[in-house]
Amino acid sequence: MTPAEKMNRNLYSSPTASFSSNGSSVSQQDTHSYHPDTYHSPDYTYTSNVSNTGFTDNADDLEYRLRELESAMMGTDQDLMESYDISSSWGGVNQATSDVITDMISRRDFKKLLIACAKAIAENDSITANWLMSELRPMVSVSGDPDHRLGAYMLEGLVAKLSSSGSSIYKALRCKEPSGNELFSYMRILYEACPYFKFGYLSANGAIAEAMKNESRIHIIDFQIAQGSQWVTLIQALASRPGGPPKLRITGVDDSTSAYARGGGVNIIGQRLTALAKSCNIPFEFHGVPVYATEVQIAHLGIRPGEPLAVNFAFMLHHMPDESVGPENHRDRLLRLVKSLSPKVVTLVEQESNVNTAPFFNRFQETLNYYSAIFESIDVTLPRDHQDRISVEQHCLARDIVNIIACEGVERVERHELLGKWRSRFTMAGFKPYRLSSLVNSTIKSLLDTYSHKYRLEERDGALFLGWMNRDLVAACAWK
Repeated sequence: MTPAEKMNRNLYSSPTASFSSNGSSVSQQDTHSYHPDTYHSPDYTYTSNVSNTGFTDNADDLEYRLRELESAMMGTDQDLMESYDISSSWGGVNQATSDVITDMISRRDFKKLLIACAKAIAENDSITANWLMSELRPMVSVSGDPDHRLGAYMLEGLVAKLSSSGSSIYKALRCKEPSGNELFSYMRILYEACPYFKFGYLSANGAIAEAMKNESRIHIIDFQIAQGSQWVTLIQALASRPGGPPKLRITGVDDSTSAYARGGGVNIIGQRLTALAKSCNIPFEFHGVPVYATEVQIAHLGIRPGEPLAVNFAFMLHHMPDESVGPENHRDRLLRLVKSLSPKVVTLVEQESNVNTAPFFNRFQETLNYYSAIFESIDVTLPRDHQDRISVEQHCLARDIVNIIACEGVERVERHELLGKWRSRFTMAGFKPYRLSSLVNSTIKSLLDTYSHKYRLEERDGALFLGWMNRDLVAACAWK
C-alpha cells in the first residue's frame, strides 16, 4: 500500500483526539503537606481557561475516547527538518519525503516523526501530517517511559492543531472531570514529587523577608493566591523574627480554577492563614479579591498609606495577554499598576520557556524540549507503576501542553516568556533589579539535596535558575 493510499484509509478509520488536563493550584496546608498548583507547594496554579474537561482514569477507556473523537473529527531537529522537502501538494506525498519518513518509521524514531509532523502542519501539508499521525499513535503511550508519555500529549496537540479545534477539542472528549478534591490531590502529588514550586516560593519569600526585615507592618499582595501555601513558611519565619513578629496583611487575588480545586471561595484561604498566624502569635489580616487578574484595579487592593508593600507574581504573569493577543496589553498594564503603588519589593517566578509570540513550529519544538525535562524529572520520583502518575500528568500538565501547541489568539492562555523578556517588561515599567539574598541560595541548595542530583541551581545576573540537567526550567528574581 502506498503512503497516499494508507493515508486515505486512515482519514476515515484511524483515531485522532486531543487531551485536556485541568491544572489548578494546590496548596500546602501546612509544612508537611505541600501543595501545588502544579508544582509543589500548596499553590502552584496552572489555570487554563480553555476548558473544564479532564481525562479518564482508565487507559483503555481513554484510548476508546480518542478513537471515537478522531472518527468524528475526520468526517528537534532543525537539521533533520531542513534535510528534506515536505510537499504542500494535496495530491499525495512526494517520493523524497516518503523515503525519509519511511526510514524514520523503520527506526521508530518517534521524536523526529513528531517534529516532522509539526513541520508538515506548519506548511499546511495535511496528507503528510495525517500519515505521520497514523504511524505515531502506536509508538506513544500515556503509560510508557517519559518520552513516550510526553509524545502522546504532543501528538494530541498536533491533532487539535491540524483540525483547527484548539479549544473545542477539549469539550469533545467526554471524559470524567476530576472533582475538586481529586484535582487538589494530583497537584499535591506533583508538588511533592518535583521541587519547582518549592524553589519558586522559597526564592520569593526570601526576597520579601529580606526587604521587610526592619518593618513592623507588612502588606503582601499575591496576584494568584491559589491555596495560599506559599505563605505558610513565611508566616512561620516571621514568627521567629528577633524583636517579635510584624503585623502582617495579605491580599489574595483569586481565580475560578483555584476555587474549584479547593472546593470554595477565597475566604477558605483566609481562614487557614488566619488560624496559622494565630498559632504563631502574628497579628494578621486577610483580604480576598475574587477577581481575575486582568480585571484588577487599585481600588480592589486595599492600599493603606505608609504601609510597606510587597507584591508577588508567582507562576501567573504568563497568563496575562499582551500586545500580541489584542489591543489591551494586560501584562504590561498590570506591571505599571503595581509600580504606581511604590512597593518595596516585587517577586517574579516563571517557567523559563519561550512560547508567547513564537510561531507554531518553533513553539512546538520549544514545548517538546521543555516538557521532556519535566517528564524525565517526574519519572525519578513517581515510578511508572505509581497509581496516580497518569492522572497527575494528564490533569496537571497535558492540558497546558495542548493549549500551547493547538491554540492561538485569546484561546492560548499558556504564554511563557524567557527571563530576558520579563526583564525588559519590568524595566519599561520603571522597576530596578533587587538582588536575592545568598541565604536563599543556601536554603534552596539544601532543598535540592533531597531530590535528584540532576537538578541544578544557578545564579546569573541577579536571578536564580532551577534546571534539570542542561535545561533551565524555572527562573526567580525580584524588583523594586
